[in-house]
Amino acid sequence: MPAKKWYIVHTYSGQEAKAKQSLLERARTFGHEGDFDEVLIPEENVVEVVKGEKRTSKRKFFPGYILVHMNLTDETWHIVNDTPKVTGFVGGGNQPPPIPDEDVAKMTEQMKEGAEKPKPRILFEEGESVRVISGPFANFSGFVDEVLPDKEKVRVMVQVFGRATPVVLDYMHVEKA
Repeated sequence: MPAKKWYIVHTYSGQEAKAKQSLLERARTFGHEGDFDEVLIPEENVVEVVKGEKRTSKRKFFPGYILVHMNLTDETWHIVNDTPKVTGFVGGGNQPPPIPDEDVAKMTEQMKEGAEKPKPRILFEEGESVRVISGPFANFSGFVDEVLPDKEKVRVMVQVFGRATPVVLDYMHVEKA
């Protein structure tokens, strides 16, 4: 039996979870569950502040795509292609190209990192206007002087007593103005 490989499958955007579920059910129904190992929806956790509260949600790396670890045969090709919410393999034809295991390993590592330490949903740029939403400088406005992405902080120049004062704040304490 040939070794299983990773393939990219195109789905309707926003329907990745339903496509995954349908695909696994169809494999079971047709007695091919042994040909399918894993179906991945590449996503990570992101944090955003909504109405002053931190909220964690999931963001897909590739909306409209899932990764399938499988043996590719005529039967399994038809199982995948005829699954509801699936539009077909990326690469087309009856012999879509597999993707290297290293690429999938990088994605799963990125997914693990996102699960352990969610990334901020909003990223800031230097010179951008922002408003401080919490802490001692709440309701002050200013502009981003420097972005410190590794620390998830920004240095904001705020007007205090008529003078521009640099204040280092977490991403969570500011919002785009």
